[in-house]
Amino acid sequence: MLTLILAFAVLTFFSFWNGFTDAANSISTVIGSRVLTPIKAVALAALGNFLGVLLGVAVATTIGKGIINPEFITVHLVIAAICGGMVWDVITWFFGLPCSESHVLIGGLVGAGIAAGGVGVVNFVGVVDKVVLPMIFSPLIAIVAAFVLTGAVIWIFRRYHQARVNKYFNRLQIISSLFLSVAHGSNDAQKVVGIMTSVLVSYGLLTTFDVPIWVIILSYSAISLGTFFGGWRIVKTMAFKITTLKPYQGFCAEMSAASILSVTSHFGLPVSTTHAVSGSIIGVGVSSRLSAVRWKVARSIVWAWILTIPVSAVFSFIAFNLLGFFF
Repeated sequence: MLTLILAFAVLTFFSFWNGFTDAANSISTVIGSRVLTPIKAVALAALGNFLGVLLGVAVATTIGKGIINPEFITVHLVIAAICGGMVWDVITWFFGLPCSESHVLIGGLVGAGIAAGGVGVVNFVGVVDKVVLPMIFSPLIAIVAAFVLTGAVIWIFRRYHQARVNKYFNRLQIISSLFLSVAHGSNDAQKVVGIMTSVLVSYGLLTTFDVPIWVIILSYSAISLGTFFGGWRIVKTMAFKITTLKPYQGFCAEMSAASILSVTSHFGLPVSTTHAVSGSIIGVGVSSRLSAVRWKVARSIVWAWILTIPVSAVFSFIAFNLLGFFF
């Protein structure tokens, strides 16, 4: 029982850390456009994260059953997956790079799973179909969607003075920011919910993969609390370093990212909030002119995306073997 409590403590901390760093994704645009102060933005995001539970548990099922064989999910594996992945997560956080906790967790599960039972434990078809392909296409779709939406807004309001337009979008962006936070909660918090449920099944405390309400409350409380405290290093990168945002641009970026996250959550695809928001911000910047995007920063973010799953897998593989001395 002590090891089960330890596993849940580690998973709860990871959910908190997810909110702590991913706060940048859900609030960066509303801060970058200076519609809300940081404190008000994180409070709104924390509320939205918790409301994300209303959109279902499809992502939890994918993470809990679709990445590695559920029979191999043990406390040892879970702790190794989280600890190994967190090494890369902390490195990227230190340098202010928006790293996807979704892919940290998935890479950690893959690496620890291979260490536990070999490559046959990993459902590579599921990883490719539900993780790798969405990882590639979601930021590209976000760029295009944000570009088109921003262009449409510019055309619709072309005869209005920009100051008047931004006055309207000051209010609208509060709504779009809340929508993005809800979508973020519906996708990201679900991942930890899925692992927690799998651990309960492996311990025989659940006979089938049915997510308990208290697990949902625990994970969502942790991610909401983490979001409230926020990760200001990454907020600075997302809000100010990629491009300069006006309220109407922030609205377009948030609506694009939130729409993508809502659709993928419905279909159980654990995509990255980081990818969706970063892609949307780039799309908004490109709608003005190519030079509006600071491509050096964007390249650094893309490299962090590419490396996250394999590097997290390597660290978790090592962590599994090191933790073997204790389990």
